[in-house]
Amino acid sequence: MLSVLLATLIVVGTSTPVWAAQLDARINPDDETSPFKIAYLKTVFIEYPNGGNLFDELKGKEWTIDGTADSSNPGVQALMAELNRGIANDGSQAQISDLNVTYDFHLKARNINTSVDYRVILEGTLSDYVITDDGQRTLIDLGWRALTTDKEVVIDGIEINIPINILRDNEPEVYTYFDGTEAEEILRTPLINADFILEQPLTNWHFLFDPTGINVDAGTFGLDDEISGFVISTWTMGESSIREGRQVERVFEAEVMADQLYVVRSVQSSDTANLSTIGFGALDNLDGIEIAGVTPTPPEGYATTSTGDFPVMIVYGMAAMAAIGGIGFFIFSNRSLKNEQSGQTGIDPSRLVGYETSASSGGYQTNRGEAQLKDDTDYQQTRSHYDEPSQQSPPPQTTPSSQDEAACGCAASVEMGSECDCEMQGACLCDGTCKCGADICKEQVRSMS
Repeated sequence: MLSVLLATLIVVGTSTPVWAAQLDARINPDDETSPFKIAYLKTVFIEYPNGGNLFDELKGKEWTIDGTADSSNPGVQALMAELNRGIANDGSQAQISDLNVTYDFHLKARNINTSVDYRVILEGTLSDYVITDDGQRTLIDLGWRALTTDKEVVIDGIEINIPINILRDNEPEVYTYFDGTEAEEILRTPLINADFILEQPLTNWHFLFDPTGINVDAGTFGLDDEISGFVISTWTMGESSIREGRQVERVFEAEVMADQLYVVRSVQSSDTANLSTIGFGALDNLDGIEIAGVTPTPPEGYATTSTGDFPVMIVYGMAAMAAIGGIGFFIFSNRSLKNEQSGQTGIDPSRLVGYETSASSGGYQTNRGEAQLKDDTDYQQTRSHYDEPSQQSPPPQTTPSSQDEAACGCAASVEMGSECDCEMQGACLCDGTCKCGADICKEQVRSMS
């Protein structure tokens, strides 16, 4: 069961939507209109690693098509009508009352590929988002987030929504390589699409609020210092996680076989969104539409900084895991300590005695020493196994020669004619068994005994 659940979470968490957009909106419940901005970004790569006719056609080319238009432009008016139609189909009552469009398309050919960058930015004004206002709480419609259209959008003769149309109108020879192929299907994917921002429930977005209403935030809403003291609520989408899904670039690829094998790749940026409102926003649902109930201040005692109980569960879960780990560590340490106390603990220092082992050499002597047991008690418990005697045969016994020859150096000097003449020579060559009668030999024997 756990394996199936984990696999399901991984599949759901790593699945990615098809479209991408970047939305930013700031809602003022006390005003009839509020600003928003959304950007759609995509890059198409035409790759020709083996050269070919397509390489020859695009070699050295670079051009840019850009422009801006406001709501007085017929094309912008048509786009605004399409967006409002989509918002209404999603069940939202909000509408776009003003819209400015900025577009920028850039083609650049290289030795192994050609890139075409598409960028369309919509900046406008949102209206009719207030559902009710009873003086204490204002209900705000948040179901308008999917600013999407799959229609062709022509502004000043430039079609800005279907990527392949840019190639069709500006590089007709290149367009013929993709016409009727899988690459054409990829390049016909509309650029203006923010469906996933609406499909991702706001309960999965991160929620933060600023209870101080600092003046810097007030400036982002176009308001003056009178906003000071109000709460600013913010919902943010774009984190890559199991509950929100992996937020990565969307890549689609197709091969085109002509005189050479060509590859077309479409890369679109990940989805991100930020929604802010003046006041404390509590999420709710009205007839299937996500709304926020906004009050001037947060409820008393409210201290969470994220949507729902998800972050709280993580915090408490991590604290519980840390506590369990600490308990396990102390239990393990206690057992290890007991094992050490019941085992060998070494030699009692009071039973050791030190003695010097260094020897002098000329006028120099070191201070080295060793420690030994005062007695042999319990030696078998502390001795090293390296001290055990090796099983070797005893050394051969030697038979001594005559006592005088073996014991007395004076007797050994008979060949020099100085037998027992140690006293006259002022030196003694005798050992402890010498029977020499010379005083110097006797003294030497006494000192060695």
